[in-house]
Amino acid sequence: MLLVTGGAGFIGSNVVAALNDAGRTDVVVNDTLGNDGRWRNLQKRQLADVVPIGETLAWLEGRKLEAIIHLGANSDTTAQDGDSVVASNFRLSLALLDWCTKTGTRFIYASSAATYGDGSAGFEDDWSLPALRRLVPLNLYAWSKHQFDLVVAERAARGAPLPPQWVGLKLFNVFGPNEYHKGHMMSLVAKAFDRVREGHPMQLFRSHRPDIADGGEQRDFIYVDDVVAVILWLLASPSVSGIFNVGTGRARTFRDLAEALFAALGRKPHIEYIDMPESLRGRYQYFTQASTANLRRAGFNAGFTPLEDAVRHYVTRYLATSDRYR
Repeated sequence: MLLVTGGAGFIGSNVVAALNDAGRTDVVVNDTLGNDGRWRNLQKRQLADVVPIGETLAWLEGRKLEAIIHLGANSDTTAQDGDSVVASNFRLSLALLDWCTKTGTRFIYASSAATYGDGSAGFEDDWSLPALRRLVPLNLYAWSKHQFDLVVAERAARGAPLPPQWVGLKLFNVFGPNEYHKGHMMSLVAKAFDRVREGHPMQLFRSHRPDIADGGEQRDFIYVDDVVAVILWLLASPSVSGIFNVGTGRARTFRDLAEALFAALGRKPHIEYIDMPESLRGRYQYFTQASTANLRRAGFNAGFTPLEDAVRHYVTRYLATSDRYR
């Protein structure tokens, strides 16, 4: 039996779908369904149980699991409630790590590329303590993820007990189906699709750095199918542990992303640049690009979907259809 925390969310529901597609129905979702429609992310799935977040630790008592795939978190990069973010992103993660260590259960968890901060320390997934301690996250969400990475890395460094497999995934800019409940945290493709299809321009932030053109801000955009492929590979590779980047290894501009969306709709690009909110300017990442060498050395040898192909797949298979859910 597998427990997927955040299993009704974006990446989690895609993992559940892939597990079902592989013939597994012994999947337990640990999440809060709320009233934002995220249950629709699971409407085509078969589950062994749905456990509310507040009942997680009680439900685990006396259980035997193959693995916990810990994807649940408050992923809002604009969140300001420190106590709430620490409770959901740090303390619950610690409790799950300790439970997996005690019971000998494999543990795969989501970290974030946001932990790299402004990128001045690079994007190498070196999980030694000196390397991690050089990173300065720019927002509360990233800081909470970084704190957990530090705990795991410190335990590994001093030879403290850990689960038989422990893996942190520094996820870069993931996009794809089932992200619709995320509101302002949806990918730009999802947020812009309906307006672009109706003939409106796609809005991008104007650059506030003189060395970077408008639309020239770069991200390592990765399709959710590729993230799921990494997680399934880890489930099939129990000897692999560590903290790994999960990105394509190639940064692309937001203009590239916009042009890919217009191309998927068979239209010429129509882009409008708007000022970035003042609240973001001092903590905005202008460039992210995953180093994938460690993941490759660990044995993951599948390719990553090129940006244009990923956007086309997302548009034609989901966004432009009557059923956008996986």
